[in-house]
Amino acid sequence: MSADEVRLPLTQRAPVIRALQACVIVGFILAWELLSQAGALDKFYYSRPSLIVPRITEWFAETGGRSVWIDIRVTVVETLLGFAIGTGLGLAIGYAFARNRLLGAAFDPLFSMFNAIPRLVLAPVFILAFGIDLASKVALAVTLVFFIVFFATFTAVRDVDHALVDNVRILGARRRDVTFQVLLPAAFSAIVASMRTSAGFAFAGAVVAEYIGSNQGMGHRIATAEAFFDSTGVFAGIVVIAALALLLDALLQIIEGRFSRWKPRRER
Repeated sequence: MSADEVRLPLTQRAPVIRALQACVIVGFILAWELLSQAGALDKFYYSRPSLIVPRITEWFAETGGRSVWIDIRVTVVETLLGFAIGTGLGLAIGYAFARNRLLGAAFDPLFSMFNAIPRLVLAPVFILAFGIDLASKVALAVTLVFFIVFFATFTAVRDVDHALVDNVRILGARRRDVTFQVLLPAAFSAIVASMRTSAGFAFAGAVVAEYIGSNQGMGHRIATAEAFFDSTGVFAGIVVIAALALLLDALLQIIEGRFSRWKPRRER
């Protein structure tokens, strides 16, 4: 433990937080197992961890065309493409609308209408339009990510103190300087928070589209297990997807830490 961590309050020390997180996860798994063994949870519908872990191990031992690694690769590629495209569009359009109030006001009703539509119901539309291959999964993931990042960027950039912008302009800052040295850094926390939220939705979009119509991917694996009333397979697929989502969130946390070292620590 570093000297800085020693000076931190107990509730802010990384090892303590990690230990508490591990305890919560282990406690949840134990409660699930005990409730299933006691009959409080129907094993037919909810399975139990002692069956799910061996199933996941069995999947990773598979070889050939049925390997779970192929399904994971397909789902991860769809998720990352949807996340990257949705984030890029959300950042660019959100920033443009925040800087041009007339443009933002003109498109506000249209964007609010599209945002009110449950995006998951668009999965069949995308599958009909793009087929059951990569494009339909990426399209659904993009729609889920875009609006989260768009509204976060739009609100954060619009709420930056105008006096700060005026001051840097008086000092000779150009439009590019205002964008990359004032507005985006000021909105950084809100944008990264929206990206961490949308990462899970990107997985959801890819998996739901695979579930509805696909011949590979984790969503297809879950759909196959459901067709055979295999609750263990369903929950095993959910666990694998959750683990992948946690890995992506951890990566985003690392990126956030690298680019926000300038921010002062908040005292609690």
